[in-house]
Amino acid sequence: MPGKKLLMIVGDFGEDYEIMVPFQALQAVGHEVDAVCPDKDGGDTVKTAIHDFRGDQTYLETRGHDFALTASFDDIDPADYDALVIPGGRAPEYLRNYDEVIEVVQHFDNENKPIAAICHAAQILAAADVIEGRTCSAYSALKSDVEGAGGEYYDGVTTDGNLVTGRDWGDHVEWISQFLDVLGTNIDHEEAVTADD
Repeated sequence: MPGKKLLMIVGDFGEDYEIMVPFQALQAVGHEVDAVCPDKDGGDTVKTAIHDFRGDQTYLETRGHDFALTASFDDIDPADYDALVIPGGRAPEYLRNYDEVIEVVQHFDNENKPIAAICHAAQILAAADVIEGRTCSAYSALKSDVEGAGGEYYDGVTTDGNLVTGRDWGDHVEWISQFLDVLGTNIDHEEAVTADD
């Protein structure tokens, strides 16, 4: 079965792990992923930030990597994609103010295409009015944002129809697993062959 074509919306100071890990993992199982950012072209980069949890009341933020975009936001057509991925970090705080970002999210939701969102991505979901009446996870400090948008906050990874949400990068394994289920991805584990065999 051929892989799906996925769109990932990223921005400056998006969370490093929440961009890099799903971007690579989804490709590793055969999907094609286009990473885009408003006002940037394919080949441009966004700066990432690493959110670390060290026992403080909230996360510690440090500079991450330069992440290369694979396509230009202005050139993509959401109708060409099977699913959407929205990482967290600080980027959603400003990305939610782009009308074109909101329109892309609403397209995927209106067409009942899978949407995977994690951590602060709930800020974009709330701005796009796709949380109301649904169970949604997010970074714990966004519980009031989820509830204010008419959703029911869930403290863990959850799937509600086409929407798969998680709290932060610590949820990656379950979040990506549930997203793969919604995508209909089948992974066949064959016995590994070593050089000694």
